[in-house]
Parts: sequence; C-alpha cells; structure tokens
Amino acid sequence: MHRQTVSACVCIAAVLLGACAKSDQPAAVDTAAKTIAAPAVPNVVLVRARDFAFDAPDAIPAGMTTFRLLNDGQALHHVQIVRLDSGKTMADLEKAMKAMTSPGTPPRWAVWAGGPNGIDPQGEGNATLDMPAGNYALLCFVDFPDHIPHFVKGMVKPLTVTPSTAPSAPAPKADVVVTLNDYSFTVSAPVAAGKHTFEVRNAAAQTHELFIVQLAPGKTAADFKAWVGKMKGPPPGRAIGGTAGAATGMPVYFTADITPGIYLLMCFIPDAKDGKPHLEHGMFQEVKVN
Repeated sequence: MHRQTVSACVCIAAVLLGACAKSDQPAAVDTAAKTIAAPAVPNVVLVRARDFAFDAPDAIPAGMTTFRLLNDGQALHHVQIVRLDSGKTMADLEKAMKAMTSPGTPPRWAVWAGGPNGIDPQGEGNATLDMPAGNYALLCFVDFPDHIPHFVKGMVKPLTVTPSTAPSAPAPKADVVVTLNDYSFTVSAPVAAGKHTFEVRNAAAQTHELFIVQLAPGKTAADFKAWVGKMKGPPPGRAIGGTAGAATGMPVYFTADITPGIYLLMCFIPDAKDGKPHLEHGMFQEVKVN
C-alpha cells in the first residue's frame, strides 16, 4: 500500500472514530421540558376581627382555602362560614335568623361550612376548607359575656366565591383526626406536644364544632364549667381555636402548636331538639398533652 494511501486511511479512521466518540455521548437533556409543576397550595384569606366587625375581602376565588383569623378586638371572636344555597342572599339569611324558633335549626339552604373557631384577644387562628363558588356569609356567634351574639352587634360580612380555572390545592395532610359525633369527640391518636395539622370531620346528624381551651395552670374542667355558667371574671384558660360549626361530612382542617397542658374540647352549638348547648349533652372532653 502506498504511503499516500496509508495516510488517507489513517485520516479517514480518525474521522470515523471521532464521529463514533461523539455518538456515544448522552444526548443533552432539555431541563426545561423536564420541569415538574409545583403542587397547588390553598388560597390564603386574611380576616381581622374587631369589636364588632370583620375586615375581609368581598370576593375570593373558589378552591381549597385557608382562612387566617387575627383577633384585634377585646373580646373572644370566631369566624363561622355559612354557605347560602338556592340563590339565597344575606338579606334572606338575616330574615331567616330572626324567624328561627330554635337556634339549632337553621334553614336547609344555610349550610354551616366551618371556619376558624374562638380566639382570645390579640390571638391568631386558622381553618382550611374547600370553598365552591357561591354566596357566603361570615358571622360571629360568640355571645361572651353578655349572652348577645356578636353578629347582632354587627359582626356579619357577605363573601362571594367566584369560579376559578386554576387547579384547586389538595386537602392538607393531617396527623390527627377528630371525629364529631352526637354527642362526643373521638381523637384518632394521643396528641403530643408540637405542631399538628388536625382534620375535623362531622360524622353526626347535627352540625357540630370543635372549640379548644387550654386550661390555666392549676385550673380544672370543673372550674371552666363553673365559669361558663356565670361568665364573670377572666376565664380559667385560653381559647386556642379549633373549627367552627360544620355540617355532616364536611372536613375542616387547622394547624396549631400544642404545648404541654390540659385541653378541653367542647361544642357550644345549640341542640336541634331542646336548644341547649351540646356540651350540656356531654360534648365536653378533657385531653392531657405531655
């Protein structure tokens, strides 16, 4: 073989080897195409409670929503969310509430949907729930200390939930489930000190709430019951929230940082039959947290 031919073959071989080496390299990855969309998170709605009014948006988008309650007042407040079905309005709700013969039997089109429960002055609470599009009302039914519900004093706020094309966030992941029954609470597991996400689910025929009080050091459940009977002087504990009244099968979630102590779970919603608060029917439970 001539020297020129050998040189040409060597050059061709080098070119072919270079091409093979390039073909053995992995193809560049299009990182943009592989990007995974972050999961949707609940909408956050700030509600500030005053004596006696709510500062809150007039309208919010539909979907999983966290209501964050800040109590700027001097009295205990909560946010009871009521969904108005069948095209009803706030005027219809106010008229129906005046005409109710029993406080425990609202009209069928007024659906108790949950919300952040009672928080002491300067405190903060929260509740997360699914909010389908429609008309709603925010109310405070707390009647401490003069037995006059705060909504009568002006704590009523209409809320419109508008349709949304964005994907709704999934429900929060709860590590403790509290089931509401007629008339008791079932807690899925012992509660240890620390931050927890609670799922509160009403399995009963009637509407129920979960209202939580942490007793002051040295105070007992009997002390609290005695205080409820008179409502005079400072309460023997602090209100840390929970979930406002929710109809059967409607899950509501909340998070709380639980410290060691004695906690009371209770429901103040009036009974549909006799109008007495459900705690008088036995919906009152003591929980110890170490």
